Amino acid sequence: MKVLYFHQHFSTPKGSVGTRSYEMARHLLKRGHQVTMVCGSYGGGETGLSVPFAQGSRRGWVDGVEVIEFDLAYSNHDGIVKRAQTFVRFAWRSVRLALAERYDVLFATTTPLTAGIPGIMARWIRGKPFVFEVRDLWPELPRAMGAIRNPLVLGAMSVLEWASYRSAHRLIGLSPGIVEGIARLGVPRSRIALIPNGCDLEIFSAKADPWRPPSIPASDLMAVFAGTHGMANGLDAALDAAAELKRRGRTDVKLLLIGQGKLKAALQTRAQQERLDNVVFHDPVNKTALAGLMAATDLGMQILANVPAFYYGTSPNKFFDYIAAGLPVLNNYPGWLADLIAKHQCGFAVPPNDAGAFADALEQAANNRPALQAMGQRAQTLATSEFDRRILADRWVDWLEGALARKDAVPAADTAGRSVADIDP
Repeated sequence: MKVLYFHQHFSTPKGSVGTRSYEMARHLLKRGHQVTMVCGSYGGGETGLSVPFAQGSRRGWVDGVEVIEFDLAYSNHDGIVKRAQTFVRFAWRSVRLALAERYDVLFATTTPLTAGIPGIMARWIRGKPFVFEVRDLWPELPRAMGAIRNPLVLGAMSVLEWASYRSAHRLIGLSPGIVEGIARLGVPRSRIALIPNGCDLEIFSAKADPWRPPSIPASDLMAVFAGTHGMANGLDAALDAAAELKRRGRTDVKLLLIGQGKLKAALQTRAQQERLDNVVFHDPVNKTALAGLMAATDLGMQILANVPAFYYGTSPNKFFDYIAAGLPVLNNYPGWLADLIAKHQCGFAVPPNDAGAFADALEQAANNRPALQAMGQRAQTLATSEFDRRILADRWVDWLEGALARKDAVPAADTAGRSVADIDP
């Protein structure tokens, strides 16, 4: 089959952002399918195309995947109005492709939620099978964070959410909370698959050249956060813990924050003003360099703002990179990842907004390196046994193949009012 794949923030491993879509597209190729990836230009991402744009887009082949990149730049530094404009422009151009291209299955992944618009059009105008992957619940998350307050905007997003879910022949949720959120809108569970982010064991479990920033001695405990420095990430929690450690005189623990984002400059200013020399900032790096950094890291930090919608409604790439590299994880909010850490004894799950508990965990890690190493071994066992990307990718491809085989089974049955038991998955 030929899959028309929409992901506005697509990147190859040469970029410094998540590569789930690249890995899934490559797995489709391995299973004998064809893929056309449709994307924009994402800050920190690398699409692999270098030819000039012509009439607002460029097209070429990257590692066997046909890539169509729109000349629509997007950055985490953009304001909300500019972001919204970029989302709408991408959706409009995507709809035109969805109505003109030759393909068998249309697949779209968030964010943003507008990624579902070409799928809606393809389903109802062309009768094409549509599979929708939900990485975050919108508008639940922006509403909970206070990022969007306008009731008209929130109402329009709710309508688009409902239309996307009910138009899709099949859906994929990346966390248990996302699956529950989809089901709450009346989508039969037989149409929803839980396929979380996975561990790239070929990258992070392989031998890599270890490195650290020059300012962090090899003897110090190095705890790393690798990801976006934005509102959702709540990285002031790391600085709060660093301040507590400094008050305790623990100069042998260093926190490395690697990445970019809208709040990075503010975090750097705060660290400088409070003389938090135990916090080190670093520019984002690609996956190969990140693997080398992980090889020299003692502990991975999974940090998010204390927003209840995050507890079961996110599937952060960084968590899976950490455990793939055999790192214990320090998690600072409740939810399914904290439950995993506790169940498998592969790190520390501390309460949110508790700098003392955060600092206690870091001290415990520094004081008992043998126990920390054992946690890391259990983390890698978890990565291998439950989150191997190759196994999850097989399930993902199976789900898409099933959508093509049974494309007429679901949406018509929903609108006809049949019971869930009558609906063919």
